[in-house]
Amino acid sequence: MDYTLQRNALLREVRRGRVFGGDACDADPYLLRAARWHGEAAGRACPVCEEIELRELSFVYGRELGPFSGRIKHTTQVGELAATVGDVQVHVAEVCVGCGWNHLTRSFRIGDGQPRRPLRKPPDWLD
Repeated sequence: MDYTLQRNALLREVRRGRVFGGDACDADPYLLRAARWHGEAAGRACPVCEEIELRELSFVYGRELGPFSGRIKHTTQVGELAATVGDVQVHVAEVCVGCGWNHLTRSFRIGDGQPRRPLRKPPDWLD
């Protein structure tokens, strides 16, 4: 699913002054930190501040990932993961580490459709 229409509608409202830029640029501090250290360059400037290059984060979710669901994966890792899983949801978000703009850009499913057992929690993890 592509969220470009929602993104463009929000940006149009920000430019018209109907939505305050601070309301649109409300990234969580953890999301900003993740974008700074683990995000991939999106190759385009931030649509709000137009100064800083956007970063993209790919989050993977799935029952079969077990305790590893919700992790950030690099684009190449998502491709590799697609060959080894049955059904995993991937959410890609764009984040500006300068002004805090963030938006879900797309989501999609990967895998071969064959159900698998969830991964177990490693025995050395503390609860």
